[in-house]
Amino acid sequence: MPVKIRLQRHGKKGKPFYWVVAADSRAKRDGKFLEKLGTYNPNTNPATIDVNVDNSVKWLQNGAQPTDTARAILSYKGVLLKHHLLSGVRKGALTEEQVEEKFNAWLEEKEKGIQAKRDGLSKAQAEAKAKALEAEKEANEKRAAAALPEVEEEAVAEGEEVAAEAAEAATEEAPAVEEPAAETEEAPAAEAEAAKEEE
Repeated sequence: MPVKIRLQRHGKKGKPFYWVVAADSRAKRDGKFLEKLGTYNPNTNPATIDVNVDNSVKWLQNGAQPTDTARAILSYKGVLLKHHLLSGVRKGALTEEQVEEKFNAWLEEKEKGIQAKRDGLSKAQAEAKAKALEAEKEANEKRAAAALPEVEEEAVAEGEEVAAEAAEAATEEAPAVEEPAAETEEAPAAEAEAAKEEE
């Protein structure tokens, strides 16, 4: 039975999530598998890969053939390196301790590279966020500066309207005060005329 190490798709539309599985090559892509070896999530940056190294090496030693993508993932996690080093042990070129030492040194180096990439991404993200905040502050200042003259013009217009209303009120009140005085002047004149007629 030819065994393949390949990806099995899970997740939702537009957000794929893969299992790394050892499966019969005749089985459906998302069908039966022999063993789940790990997971691969390409939605994160950098991609999240979790692989059981020892089980993967065991399948490779038993003749399982990885697909191109699965080979890249296994290489990234050091499975192919460990398989290569263990073949050196079988030939007598290396000891188990030397294999573990070399593999752990490679893992530390790889982890440093991954951490450096994460730090670079987080730094770039922080810089982009700071630039966006600065641009937003500038836009708000421009908007506030543009709004100030309008507010001053409105205040001036309101002041003029209030002054005009006060002037109108003063002119309306002034004739009202004079009219009773005119009536009082007309009243004695009318009384004088009435007195003349009686005489």
